[in-house]
Amino acid sequence: MHSANLTTAKLKGIFLTISALIMYTFASAQENSPYSRYGIGDVVPKANILNRSMGGITTGYAGDQTLTKFINPIINLSNSAAIANLASTTFDVGAEVDIRNLKSNSSPASYKSINTNISYLQFGFPITPARWKAKKNAWGVSFGLKPITRINYKIQNNKRLTGIDSLQTNYEGSGGVNQVNVATGIKIKHVSFGVSTGYSFGNRNYSTKVALVNDSIPYSKSTTESSTNFGGLFVNLGAQYEIKLKKGTLVIGASTNLQQNLNAKKDNLNATFLVNPTDGTALNVDTISFGNNIKGTIKLPASYSAGFTYANEHWLVGADVDYSQWSKYSSYGQKEAVKNNTTVRVGAQYFPAQTSTPAKKYWNFVKYRAGFYYGNDYVQLDKNRPDYALTFGAGFPLTSLQRVSYFGEYVTLNAGVELGQRGTKQNQSIREGFTKISFGITMDAGWFQKRKYN
Repeated sequence: MHSANLTTAKLKGIFLTISALIMYTFASAQENSPYSRYGIGDVVPKANILNRSMGGITTGYAGDQTLTKFINPIINLSNSAAIANLASTTFDVGAEVDIRNLKSNSSPASYKSINTNISYLQFGFPITPARWKAKKNAWGVSFGLKPITRINYKIQNNKRLTGIDSLQTNYEGSGGVNQVNVATGIKIKHVSFGVSTGYSFGNRNYSTKVALVNDSIPYSKSTTESSTNFGGLFVNLGAQYEIKLKKGTLVIGASTNLQQNLNAKKDNLNATFLVNPTDGTALNVDTISFGNNIKGTIKLPASYSAGFTYANEHWLVGADVDYSQWSKYSSYGQKEAVKNNTTVRVGAQYFPAQTSTPAKKYWNFVKYRAGFYYGNDYVQLDKNRPDYALTFGAGFPLTSLQRVSYFGEYVTLNAGVELGQRGTKQNQSIREGFTKISFGITMDAGWFQKRKYN
């Protein structure tokens, strides 16, 4: 009884924390990433919190191979083949606090921003027929919602025009891409196949305001604004092959995100305006050009990933190589300052518990994780701008071991930290250091499954 009450108290605390973060997300977003101006924005990590703590390895990750009753299958957000391994109904939600430090390589100027985001919301469950189970086959499905990219920046550039006046330019943007997804994975003996599809949607809002700064002459200011809404279907494919070894399991995986063609509609405005000195509102002077519901296509490139994991009762290690063809990205037929990028990911997890470990030794049942990734940023402002980070985290069980044993239900808090940077002192552009503090709740239960009594 004491264990059950303690678990309930922990769950209430977690849910209150998540609710507070959701409200904070909509109340005080302060992110400012100038690189999100290019392409379709900053690419959001494709992995859940568990995998992100191990450098982001996902392609060969099929689930933990730790002690059977403490297995922690998750909904793999990158390789849908792993969904076949879901043994029971699973709910997974993640959130992060993103802290960024922007530093100029040409001046001592710096800027710090903090933003809180919901990372994903996923729900999955097995649908394996009884005759499939008898043959050691499996089938699972999942669905959910997650962001793919984010656009959020506000930049001011001041400079002096020789013989004229000072010029002030303000760049501002918002938006991003989100996905509603449904996925299924089928496992036949040692081979798993998966497909994920759904709808990508979002918007991209850009504005550039230019003003000549003069104390005595009220120059008109100019504005260039663009607002684009887009959407379209996507298809991702995945596969995994499981090899049983003497003291563990090796899983080799591959996945691909096929190229997407998003149907878009854009509004453009080029105008001059004055600022009302009494309330600061913009007063239109002259509309130079205006376009409404201009149809076009935004092409998101294909990406590919290959990787593996090796797992036994206590250790899981793995690596991925990701490649994206950003050189094929275009918006309304126009190329942008982006290029192909490759990222290498390496990670590991350690689970100390033995079959004989007593339940009171809580920290033995925590799963400890670490990893790193290194690659080149897809935004092409310099010849080569690295993007890299160290990652670490842990999985904390919130359910009493007795309940896990008797009912097969568990709740886990997965927490992680990423410490990284985009760019170096050798690059001409701004360096962006970041700290991402993430946590997610994974709940596994026997919902929709018939209870058996002896």
